[in-house]
Amino acid sequence: MPTNLPKHDVARPLLVGLALAALALLLRHGVLEAGLLPRDCTAADAPALACLFKQAFVHSFLDQRIGWVSLVAGALAFVRASRGLAWAGWLCGVAGLVLYSYDPAAVGALLALLVLVRPHQQHGQGQGEAGEQPGDRLRVGRLA
Repeated sequence: MPTNLPKHDVARPLLVGLALAALALLLRHGVLEAGLLPRDCTAADAPALACLFKQAFVHSFLDQRIGWVSLVAGALAFVRASRGLAWAGWLCGVAGLVLYSYDPAAVGALLALLVLVRPHQQHGQGQGEAGEQPGDRLRVGRLA
């Protein structure tokens, strides 16, 4: 039984999301929770770049910020049918699912994914175009 996956372009968002989830898991478990970043950034000998990264990374998921960004971007993408906002909502949502922002990130990611897998509308091939009937591509002959 053939599928419509190429028509809906599901593979690219899922592969990019999987790669981002792996990166987020590596950052969460391999860097932050493993203690590779400095514990006390107020010390005089603390590396500035590592402390800056730690502060930005931790603040991205405090108060579920990355999840709320995903929810807002996903909702706007769904309303406006914007693929750019949908990519932002999808990627922030995947990262938010790994980085402690489950509730808003899940909803934002799903709304964004609905936009990303929507079939592409090409100019000149709308519903009102004459000449093509709804069942023409079904390979079913006329019954009458």
